[in-house]
Amino acid sequence: MKKTTLLVISVLFASIVYGQYDEKARSILDAMSTRYSKINSYKAKIISSLINESDGINEEMTGEITVKGDKFRLKLDGQEIYNDGSTVWTYLSEANEVNIDNYNSEEEIISPSKIYNAYKDGYKYVHLSESTVEGLNCDEIDLVPENAKDNQFFKIKMFISQKDRSLVSWVMFEKSGNKYKYTINDFKTGMTVTDSYFKFNTTEHPGVEVVDLR
Repeated sequence: MKKTTLLVISVLFASIVYGQYDEKARSILDAMSTRYSKINSYKAKIISSLINESDGINEEMTGEITVKGDKFRLKLDGQEIYNDGSTVWTYLSEANEVNIDNYNSEEEIISPSKIYNAYKDGYKYVHLSESTVEGLNCDEIDLVPENAKDNQFFKIKMFISQKDRSLVSWVMFEKSGNKYKYTINDFKTGMTVTDSYFKFNTTEHPGVEVVDLR
């Protein structure tokens, strides 16, 4: 009951405080978006965390991500996610199984190829403060969906570097109480990546079980 009450209060507080479009936040978000729009492809280390304080959950996975346009390939502990912009393959190495599904860009707001522009459609935003993340001075900005009722997440918190307007970290707050945190470092650009890199190749995984969910 206490957990539910606190969640309701958080959602209501967010809808009241963030009922605006902050000009400072917009300027910073635009600078971030412009920065990434000029990058053809990049590779970086990524830390993915699932946090739920009420249930005592704090799970962390480390991996590597490669992005090219609307395509990405994410390598995490025990799994790889391939996305070629239309199809998503999720490969589970321990089970030697791959799940195939259609990619819905309208639902995948945490997609690394979309997070930099998420604020442009259906979100209010506000600049909260300045903070230090991964040793970098950052601007802390909150995004809140305009239609919170139908959205799985009631808030996205972004930490944007003051030095080069790169996205250092972001946290997605789910109505269930879960928080999904992503931190990026060791950012590299200028590599050449073929489109086939973002497609799962069954011939490279003998005996793989294919589960087609399309």
